[in-house]
Amino acid sequence: MSHIFDSTVHSLERALNFSTTKNKAISQNIANVDTPGYKSKSVTFKDVLSQAQERSFTAKRTDSKHIPFSVNNNAGTVQENSNTTYNHNGNNVDIDYEMTKLAENQIYYNSMVDRFNDKMRTLQTVIRGGS
Repeated sequence: MSHIFDSTVHSLERALNFSTTKNKAISQNIANVDTPGYKSKSVTFKDVLSQAQERSFTAKRTDSKHIPFSVNNNAGTVQENSNTTYNHNGNNVDIDYEMTKLAENQIYYNSMVDRFNDKMRTLQTVIRGGS
């Protein structure tokens, strides 16, 4: 059975999940800018990229006993940046850097939402018969 949503929609879903995870980490960093000993967190893209590369091919199961290929919807890995200290209290949050990352992530998220909405409008057009 064919899916109504193609791989583009699933890719957009993963991109939105990644951006949401990244936004949470940045927000935590900004909220803890004055917390003594707090170490900033970042979200790595490496895991998401490797997953996308693994899914760049389509595999068919020729027998029901074969193990199916699963899609892992990992939104990235949150890592603590513990090897630096910017403040005298052991905190390593650079507020200017975090605000820049927050703005970049917001632009990225908005562009993914716009692309997703375009895809849904295309589906609506197809369902309505092109009118």
